[in-house]
Amino acid sequence: MRVNLENPTTNQLKQVKVGFSWTTFFFGFWPALFRGDWKWFGIQLVIEIFLGCFTYGIGAGVVGIVFAFFYNKLYINDLLAKGFVPSDESSKKALVTSGITVSR
Repeated sequence: MRVNLENPTTNQLKQVKVGFSWTTFFFGFWPALFRGDWKWFGIQLVIEIFLGCFTYGIGAGVVGIVFAFFYNKLYINDLLAKGFVPSDESSKKALVTSGITVSR
C-alpha cells in the first residue's frame, strides 16, 4: 500500500510504500541511497560491510532481509520528523493502521 505525504512548508510531495520493502530485500542498502536517505544508507552499509567481512558475504544478505521488514517504517518516520504530513485521510488511516504515529 502506498501513502501520500506532503511537506506544507516546501510543498514537496512524496508517495511512499508502507509495509515490507521488496527493494531492500533484493538490493540491500541501495534503495536508501536512491531515496536520498543518507542516514539509513550509511547505517545499512556499515552493518553489511562489517557482517559481510566475517561471514564471507552471507551476513550482508541477512542484513538486507532483516531491514526489509522495517525499512519503510523507518523512512516514513524520518519523513514525518522532517515535517511531512499525510496529504489525505486515507493516507493518515493507512499510517495509523500500520502502527505509525501521525501528529496531524
